[in-house]
Amino acid sequence: MRSDTVSRPTAAMRAAMAAAEVGDDVYGEDPTTTALEERVAALLGHEAAVFAPSGSMTNVLGVRTLVEPGQELICDSLAHVVRAELGAHAALGGVTTRTWPSVPRPGAPAGLVDPDVVEAMLTPDAGPYLVSTAAVAVENTHNFGGGTITPLAALADLRERTRAAGVAVHLDGARLWNAAVADGVDLADYGACADTVSVCLSKGLGAPVGSLLAGSAERVARARTLRKRLGGGMRQTGVLAAAGLHALDHHVDRLADDHRRAAALARTCADARPGCVDPAAVRSNIVVLDVPDAAGVAARAAGRGVRVSSLGPRILRLVTHLDVDDDDAARAGEVLAELLAGLPDEPDGPGRRQQP
Repeated sequence: MRSDTVSRPTAAMRAAMAAAEVGDDVYGEDPTTTALEERVAALLGHEAAVFAPSGSMTNVLGVRTLVEPGQELICDSLAHVVRAELGAHAALGGVTTRTWPSVPRPGAPAGLVDPDVVEAMLTPDAGPYLVSTAAVAVENTHNFGGGTITPLAALADLRERTRAAGVAVHLDGARLWNAAVADGVDLADYGACADTVSVCLSKGLGAPVGSLLAGSAERVARARTLRKRLGGGMRQTGVLAAAGLHALDHHVDRLADDHRRAAALARTCADARPGCVDPAAVRSNIVVLDVPDAAGVAARAAGRGVRVSSLGPRILRLVTHLDVDDDDAARAGEVLAELLAGLPDEPDGPGRRQQP
């Protein structure tokens, strides 16, 4: 349960991959990849999309089409684009970044977008001495926030404010499918809130490889050129695109099962160690626990067949996915509950959550 990236292709997905019609995608001749790109663009309400090996690459491509070298991207302090992409936006795109606190107001879930906080940071025309804001990046659901879902209304509000300021929006929707299922939101409504949208196939949807960037035809054409420059131009990608098409047909609605299992795990853990997680805040497939000696707990859980991620001295992350069924989730809950109940009491209650 370290991540939903560890899931393996189902037998039906492997069959679809084996049967895929392929061509050379760098020449634009892979029909299966083209079909996937057109389908995802339509789902998100954008003109075009481009397939890439990873969500990190589609984020780099999306941001770079919006932000010129020396301009500024603003995002929250726990955003994947600044915490988990090895500084790619600065190293490869010359992009500078500035962040707002991931918990913008006391009591708010980590990763929840507050349009008031973001708008106060916008400096689209900072003059010849300061850095001008070119784009805002928002993440939905929010990985390090524990699968936090920003409501559509907040994203739409932010979109109106950024449009008025002449600032673009990039939506890191690595798990946007989860947000759409949890809140019953049409993907095109999310797409309307951003100039570029990145979505992953290799997380909740269970495909082995691949992400897509959607946007205007002009931006996607530029992204395709940048993809080649970064070494992301692949050839017979139809064998991978076929997995994505299969996932869109068969693995989206079932995300509700992952959400249900995550919520049950959160309740079990909270019962065993009150305060380690707020079950009411767990709405997608990620559960973040606040516990002492997170690495030690993770090691002891692994010794009993339950693998979870330690993301800091006090942070454990559990992620439900395609390969974790009800029995697996129940077993994980039993092991973790026993380990959590055995931890020493803390005089002041649960510690303050640290950043990954």
